This record gives sequence, structure tokens and C-alpha cells, in this order.
Amino acid sequence: MPMTAHEIEELLRESFPDAEIQVGGNDGVHMAAMVVDESFRGKNRIQQQRAVYAALKGKMDGPDGDLHALALTTKVPD
Repeated sequence: MPMTAHEIEELLRESFPDAEIQVGGNDGVHMAAMVVDESFRGKNRIQQQRAVYAALKGKMDGPDGDLHALALTTKVPD
């Protein structure tokens, strides 16, 4: 079952409670997210993205792949 932007944001908020999070998309399968969080400081992009994918708790790919594609932007606050 496709995920809503709200559901994705709720999952991300559990792992990144103080982050600036924006999620969008129009079909529930191909979505975009931006996560700006202090926990990314000192981590490279791959480490940052792995942290976000972990927060999605298996919703990407795999047998429960409710989310087919996520265009992901991660940043450290200014």
C-alpha cells in the first residue's frame, strides 16, 4: 500500500525529533524528502542517507517496500 507524505514524516520524526523535515510527492510511491538535522554533522552524505533509510524501518525496498523511490536531500543546519 502506498505511503503518504504524512506517514513518511512521522517515521522520520521518530528518529529525528528536532529536524526540519519536508516530504512531498504526488503518487505515494515516488516521493521526495529533505531532512536537516544536527545529527548529520561530521557524517558524509552516505552516512546521512543511511540514517534516514534506517528511520524508514524497511519501508524502502524489501518485502514491505511500500515506498519505491525517495529523492533524498540531507543537510546540517546552518
